[in-house]
Amino acid sequence: MAKDSLISAILGGAAMAARMLLSDEPLSLGWVIRRGSAAMITASIVGLVAQDYIQSKGALYASIGAAGAVAPEIMEYLIKYVRSRGDKEISHATPKQTNRKRRK
Repeated sequence: MAKDSLISAILGGAAMAARMLLSDEPLSLGWVIRRGSAAMITASIVGLVAQDYIQSKGALYASIGAAGAVAPEIMEYLIKYVRSRGDKEISHATPKQTNRKRRK
């Protein structure tokens, strides 16, 4: 199990490395580490889950690589979604201010 997870992480990292090499944008060290880590973690999880469902090794490795390559976008989308839902819930919970004048 640990060997399969390591292989999946390497495949996800390799997919992200290929994506970085093909990118025309300047990349910072933080960007590379953050995205590479996200790709490796996601690929490891996908590899462990998918190995029971996908029998072909080639298809399994392709799905792991694809998951590693798109992991940062999926994680960014999920973070934005959770933040927007949280902000929406907070706005519903806070009391609304009114501009009515008090009567004396």
